[in-house]
Amino acid sequence: MHLAGKKIILAVTGSIAAYKTPHLVRLLIKAGADVKVVMTPASLDFVSSLTLSTLSKNPVDTDLFNEESWTNHVELGRWADLIVIAPLSCNTLAKMATGRCDNLLMAVYLSATCPVMVAPAMDEDMWLHPTTKENLQTIQKNGNRVLNVGFGELASGLTGEGRMAEPEEIVNDINQFFRHQGEYASKKILITAGPTQEAIDPVRFISNHSSGKMGYALAEELANRGADVVLVSGPVSIKSKHKNIQVKKVVTAEEMFNACSEEWSTCDIGILAAAVADYTPLKPSKTKIKKSSDGLELPLKRTTDILASLGKQKNKNQLLVGFALESDNEEENALKKLKEKNADVIVLNTLNDKGATFGVDTNKVTLFFRNGNKKASALKTKVDIAKEIVDALKELQNEMVH
Repeated sequence: MHLAGKKIILAVTGSIAAYKTPHLVRLLIKAGADVKVVMTPASLDFVSSLTLSTLSKNPVDTDLFNEESWTNHVELGRWADLIVIAPLSCNTLAKMATGRCDNLLMAVYLSATCPVMVAPAMDEDMWLHPTTKENLQTIQKNGNRVLNVGFGELASGLTGEGRMAEPEEIVNDINQFFRHQGEYASKKILITAGPTQEAIDPVRFISNHSSGKMGYALAEELANRGADVVLVSGPVSIKSKHKNIQVKKVVTAEEMFNACSEEWSTCDIGILAAAVADYTPLKPSKTKIKKSSDGLELPLKRTTDILASLGKQKNKNQLLVGFALESDNEEENALKKLKEKNADVIVLNTLNDKGATFGVDTNKVTLFFRNGNKKASALKTKVDIAKEIVDALKELQNEMVH
């Protein structure tokens, strides 16, 4: 039984997809899990608490208070190895994104010290609404794992995206989660993310459009798998709250280089996902530069190549991963970078792939390995791309051991 001994809270919200939860509970129990069910009041219109209590062999909790007792949501949140919210309604998603706590499920969620996995379920128009997408991004940034929705017949009678993943798929994802959990324990990972800013004067700077989303997604994925992550981050709006992630904030390319140099010798893996400025002003002005009819000449000098520097210091037990953003001769330039920088993997982005540019939540990459292999991904969320990259690195580490 692959989930033997695992303590799982199944949280059920008010969606027609709640009719699938009895089957989900049966599968979890059959796999050996200890299951406790928490339900929102709205979910009781779709599935019986008696049914879920009978199948889980545990009382079902629905209210923070009743006439006789108070439900200890803190204790529940600390009891579980994993919380699975299935189905996740649009309403509960919004509460998770904003921290609104008006029922037992939200109290348990906000008190939880364990990972949280959600299986959204809603009609296609709701699923595709910009607010829903923003809320999903928010809960992902907070470390929650969002399962893919299905395509098919919906409660409205329409056919499209928004179906909750089938119970068998959810159990498979739970199994994969526990299989990966802890596989990077005792590993120290250095990751860079975001842009750098190179001062022209006290007001202006040279930078780029990097959002840092790819680097932060990699940091979250590795931290979720047990790694101790040092995240050297340029100026971004993203925040990480994962206890396994130490964020070092920097502004300039020189500051990022110094932070990486301090950490690299004690790291097992380095993943340089930041978009570091290649050039910096030779002599930044100490006062604001005034407009002139003569135009402005701005002498620049090269910044230190962080990937090449770490590549020179790399020992045989370390893995070094670089990112390459190209607009032409993509594969040729990626392979050249792989060799010249003494990297083990280069992750290629191309500006020619729609949906894989700066600032968006999706990406499409090709991984080039030192041994000559390459692996291309489809267009996916950066969270899913991070999972693919981390899986590939695990395979590479296993090959090194054997």
